[in-house]
Amino acid sequence: MSAVQQTTSSTNAYAASGTAKAPAKTDVEESQDRFLKLLVTQMKNQDPLNPLDNAQVTSQMAQLSTVSGINKLNSSIESLSGMFQSNQLLQASGMIGRGVLAVGSDLRLMDGKAIGGIELPQAADKVVVTIADRAGKVLQTVDMGAQNAGVLSFQWDGGTDSGGKAADGAYKFSVKAVLGGKAAEAQPLSLGIVGSVSVDSQGITLNADGLGALALSKIKQIL
Repeated sequence: MSAVQQTTSSTNAYAASGTAKAPAKTDVEESQDRFLKLLVTQMKNQDPLNPLDNAQVTSQMAQLSTVSGINKLNSSIESLSGMFQSNQLLQASGMIGRGVLAVGSDLRLMDGKAIGGIELPQAADKVVVTIADRAGKVLQTVDMGAQNAGVLSFQWDGGTDSGGKAADGAYKFSVKAVLGGKAAEAQPLSLGIVGSVSVDSQGITLNADGLGALALSKIKQIL
């Protein structure tokens, strides 16, 4: 009895293997099959008095090769793009907990210390930073003298022009630059602490306290 059951099981296994589905074809293979079917159909139904010449067949085979090559190239590009994004995400994750400077004019004083930044497209003969409270009252004006082009950071200890000390909290600052006696471009930069990193269809995004969500390209300096 057991022998019959054994044979029946083997037979069922054989039947199952015989009806197993073939592996799904890739996009490249499907494109090749469609192209070849069209070419074969064209050759079967060609006019006997005006058959396809070798040049036409060669041309169409070359098109097949081109289509296949493009599909393979697209697959390779997608693979490289995925690897590049993964590498970016790995690098960006190393910025968690780090301070970054991005466009903004907020200045947060904590434990008697605040950090801000300035971006200068060109060198300046004089750079002046003006710090004010939320109501717009100027607390301190700092002359930073001549500066080279680029990104620079500065610290504020809460000191005021009147000799007092500002309380911890949120403040604003503005920057003015002078070159050759004329106003020059100067961009204020705010500090943010990276808390997390995310990825979406737009790429890598850093989520920084005080600055919000930032693309990597928006970071001017890492502290």
